[in-house]
Parts: sequence; structure tokens; C-alpha cells
Amino acid sequence: MKLKQLLSVLNGVAITLLFASPAFAEGGGIPDTRADWNELWHEVLVDITVIGVVFIAAAIYMLIRFKATSPEQVGTAKRLSTANAIGWALIPAALFMADDLYLAAKGWTVWGHQRTVPENAMEVKVTGYQWYWEFEYEDGTTTEELKVPVGTPVVLRMTSDDVIHSFGLPYYRLTEDVMPGRITYIWFNPNVAVETLVTCREFCGNSHSEMTTVVEAIAPAEFEKWLAEEGAEG
Repeated sequence: MKLKQLLSVLNGVAITLLFASPAFAEGGGIPDTRADWNELWHEVLVDITVIGVVFIAAAIYMLIRFKATSPEQVGTAKRLSTANAIGWALIPAALFMADDLYLAAKGWTVWGHQRTVPENAMEVKVTGYQWYWEFEYEDGTTTEELKVPVGTPVVLRMTSDDVIHSFGLPYYRLTEDVMPGRITYIWFNPNVAVETLVTCREFCGNSHSEMTTVVEAIAPAEFEKWLAEEGAEG
């Protein structure tokens, strides 16, 4: 099987697993990539913990089992047959590689979801300045804080007015560079009412650390009222 075919099969398996996950189902068919990234990171931590425990236990066993009882004692080892040598090398390697490929395929799939904007997403234009963010909604309303309705995916089309910035939404597990003369994008699924922050994650000058603002997911009715009020003030 060619590498391209193998990757396609692994990606298909991961897609099937993610589509069947509770995080995907609860989003009404819209992936909850925050939950998926959290789940993937949890699996990575479990894997490296299990592997670490196995190796530590094996090392402790061998230290005790094969400890020399005198300075003159020299250990001996049984000679492995060719089949045994190959087995001890390939079987553990195959197990570790299978696990790594599974996690990699799952990561590729979540990333694919992250780069595929849902058709019903609300669009907000984002411009980065030294040292603040500006958000422009579809009706032309412009604000310096981001509010979005719960239950509606939001795509951010971003550019910079001066230097390179990086739009970071830690709560939603998102980061994307924002550059002059280019439009980049990210989208997120605000499925619960919560107030979080956006930060600039690329050093952009003296006040880089102050380039933060509120990101608030609120009820749809409350969002419509807020947007109307902001538009009237503008």
C-alpha cells in the first residue's frame, strides 16, 4: 500500500471516530474543535503516562532482578535467535507506531475541521493595530471587543494595519497569524455562554502585552440587542 493510500485510510478512520464522538453530535453536526483538541491532548497525556510507567517498571525490575551481588560477578545473557531478536524489535515498535499514527490521524482530522468553515457561520472582520483589535460585523458595526451569539459558528477574517500580530483564543484552542496585506481566518463554535480573552501571541512592539480584549459568547437575543445598540451609537 502506498503512503498516500495509507494516510487516506488513517484519516478516514479518524473522521469516523470523530463524527461518532459526543462533542460532534452535541454541536448539531458542527464540530466542537475545542472539545476535540482537549480530548486529543488528554489521550496524548494518557499515552505518554502509560509508556513512561511501563518503561519505569521495566527498568526497576531489571535493576532488582539482575543486580550484581559482588564486585566480581559478571552477568551473562542467553543468545537470542534471529526470530526472537526481530520479534523484540518489531512488535514494540509496531505497537508504538500504531498508537502514534492513530493520534496523528486524529490530529489531522481535527485540523481539517478547524480549516473548514461551516456554511452558516457569522462573519466578523478583524483588524490588528498596535496595540488593539478592531472587530467589524456584517452590518458595519465596529467595536473593540468581540461578542458573539451562542449556538452560531463564527468565522474571523483577519488582517493587520501595521506589523505581524497573532490572534490567540486560548479558551477555544486557537491561534492564527495576522499580517499586513493578507487575509487569514479562523472559526470557532461558541456553544456555551462564557467570557474569555483574545491575546496577541506574536511580539509586536512596546505594548504587546496589553493587546488583549474580551471575547464574550452571549444568548442570541442579548446579542441582537447589543449589536443594535452598538450600531445606533456608531
